[in-house]
Amino acid sequence: MTKIIFVTGGVVSSLGKGLTSASIGMLLEARGLRVKMQKADPYINVDPGTMSPFQHGEVYVTDDGAETDLDIGHYERFTSGEITQESNFTTGRIYESVIAKERAGKYLGSTVQVIPHITDEIKNSIRALEGPDTDVIITEVGGTVGDIESLPFLEAIRQLRLECEPDQVLSIHLTLLPYIRASQELKTKPTQQSVGRLREIGIQPDILICRTEKPMTDEITDKISLFCNVRREAVIEEKDVDFSIYQVPFLLKDHGLDDLILERLGLEAPPGNLDRWAEMLDTLQAGGPKVEIAVVGKYVELHDAYKSIYESLTHASIANRASVSIRKIAAEDVARDGAEAHLSGVDGVLVPGGFGQRGTEGKIDAIRYARERSIPFFGICLGLQCAVIELARNVCGLEGANSSEFEENPKHPVISLLEEQREVVDKGGTMRLGAYPCRLVPGTIAHEAYGEEMIRERHRHRFEFNNAYRDQLAEHGVIASGVYPDKDLVEIIEYRDHPWFVAVQYHPEFKSKPIEPHPLFRGFVEAALVHSGASTQASSVSR
Repeated sequence: MTKIIFVTGGVVSSLGKGLTSASIGMLLEARGLRVKMQKADPYINVDPGTMSPFQHGEVYVTDDGAETDLDIGHYERFTSGEITQESNFTTGRIYESVIAKERAGKYLGSTVQVIPHITDEIKNSIRALEGPDTDVIITEVGGTVGDIESLPFLEAIRQLRLECEPDQVLSIHLTLLPYIRASQELKTKPTQQSVGRLREIGIQPDILICRTEKPMTDEITDKISLFCNVRREAVIEEKDVDFSIYQVPFLLKDHGLDDLILERLGLEAPPGNLDRWAEMLDTLQAGGPKVEIAVVGKYVELHDAYKSIYESLTHASIANRASVSIRKIAAEDVARDGAEAHLSGVDGVLVPGGFGQRGTEGKIDAIRYARERSIPFFGICLGLQCAVIELARNVCGLEGANSSEFEENPKHPVISLLEEQREVVDKGGTMRLGAYPCRLVPGTIAHEAYGEEMIRERHRHRFEFNNAYRDQLAEHGVIASGVYPDKDLVEIIEYRDHPWFVAVQYHPEFKSKPIEPHPLFRGFVEAALVHSGASTQASSVSR
């Protein structure tokens, strides 16, 4: 019987439900349980694919092509369970499914209502992950208890608790204990009110996890236990971590959360082994030679827009036993002030993905700066496209080279729309999405980094390297070092006359983990260390 853990949040948003859920998943996996992670989002968009990064942060892509919430990235970085289309669903997706069934006549004779039709669809989406290969499902509910959008999801949870065996479903509520500096007190009233709202809906949390910047006293714990009707040992402190989000699993384990969950679910499991994770944290905390990486992007003022990229650079720093600092640079500032004003002194330049023309000329200027000064360069998705434009203009002499995304009829469309996209009208879920194979050319930087000839990486784009210019760029030192064999599409380029110049059409940041750093990020940081003159010794953590 698959067990189900629900994680809800109260008081304020952005408490870290995704990190907490991922940490719980990691602790249970460490004890030998097979875990699947899932997030239910209350917004009406079918998926976040058409949402602005300023509102939502990055869109995380799975192997099977789902455009998902960024918390799914935390799930993959912390756990090893399979992440698929079923790992993230929204109000929009639920209603879309119910309406499609109504139009097809599935509910003939019935008035379609929130209860039971919408709540049944939510329950079906949760239980779709059940199976003989799954011991525990962890479902995080987005938003905050008290939001009107969340009510159907919470009602579905109430019903599931009623329908399942008493030890099959567990409710964990993450809440905030605000610290009032004037009185130097932690306040429990917001937590009491949040739990009260849950209880009004019919859900009594089994475990409370309390986010706090100050340690909880015994008096505070007793008060929360009494007023929230939660046993004292099930009131768990989650104090702000010192230096890394990767400390959170240890913080929860120190408070016995994994033992408590196993007891409440009636599960038995051997003690967990977190030795590799502990070694990784020790390496991260110890630091090492320092390098500075410039990330030149369109959304740098919003950290979550490039969340997976920043995490991947951290993973690469661990692998190289180094300390990586990130200089966030708005591409438009580079275009306005010149690259030298913003990039002077950096040890590496990374240009991430994005859409639209804004900031592209600044990215192109940054790439030229890195190329001409032999600074390690890493381009991702749009970063590859800007690199091709820069090389075409300034190395191959193709004046007017551009992407047909940015200019309707460029003189030299070195980046063009994928053939399969020419008849596409709808924007949502219609890009080239998910994992595709890529064959690497032996002897290239990419081949050396991966150590294998055939790889699979995740995509999210509509435009591609124009093969009509492939030979011309090759004559000037541009190497197509990775190709999608089925359609002969260029997936990786390198520049021959440069120590480390690599750009990829896919998103390698989606496959990097703290104890399994992505090989290209690892190689990029290593190249930055060489450029800075610092020595490095790759950690066994990365191998």
